Amino acid sequence: MWIDSHCHLDAPEFDVDRDEVVARVRAAGVQAIVNLPGHVDHFAQTKVTRERYGRDFCITGYGIHPMWVAGPGGASAREHIAVLREWVEREKPDLIGEIGLDFFIPNFNQAEQEWFYAEQLKIARDFDLPVSLHVRRSQDHLLKHLRRIKVRGGFAHAFNGSQQQAEEFVKLGFCLGFGGTATYPQANNVRRLLRDMPLENIVVETDAPDIPPSFLGTMGSHERNSPEYLPRIGAMLAEVRGISAEAFAEATTANVCRSL
Repeated sequence: MWIDSHCHLDAPEFDVDRDEVVARVRAAGVQAIVNLPGHVDHFAQTKVTRERYGRDFCITGYGIHPMWVAGPGGASAREHIAVLREWVEREKPDLIGEIGLDFFIPNFNQAEQEWFYAEQLKIARDFDLPVSLHVRRSQDHLLKHLRRIKVRGGFAHAFNGSQQQAEEFVKLGFCLGFGGTATYPQANNVRRLLRDMPLENIVVETDAPDIPPSFLGTMGSHERNSPEYLPRIGAMLAEVRGISAEAFAEATTANVCRSL
């Protein structure tokens, strides 16, 4: 059995067939998904999804994504931190996420992103929850705040930093998330990390509907990814790693469960 450690089942791309997707996910041998919203306006739908499909299947987080903080489409206000805290206190989610920093998007506001990130780490610390981190060209800045605001660890989603940075996240209690990108032979850095990092620090993810794997198209394509593809993605990652898909599923599932 597999667990998808990073997914957006509430995304509008699934509005037309969400029930059918969940049925296929379960039939494929995926026992649970970590379902993460990106903005306070999405929280209510995330709650509905958990109630519809069950807490055991929908491992649920709440958080404000950095791309909703600054840059194109940025639409978060500082008072939303209080809203997030209220949701966490009332709904008792499994983690805080997706949060983090994105220094790749055009016209990003680094100071505002870092403020939101630090405030959400404080919520995770106060409620003793793990976090799911958005990591894009921001590894060292993420680590700086993690060293200052101690949290339980969690998942560094779609990790693509250096070996040294990866080791620092691991020291702070994080597993590294690998998914569709690592299915492309040209993704040399990601595949090298997948091969070299200790197995107990690796989890598998889809980031559905984003980051489609190689069997859906070319890198950077906009085909809809889906959590039903997790076993196929996982088998491809296991091949890169040089172990059986069964052993990889067992280890990465245990890693998710240990981290929550």
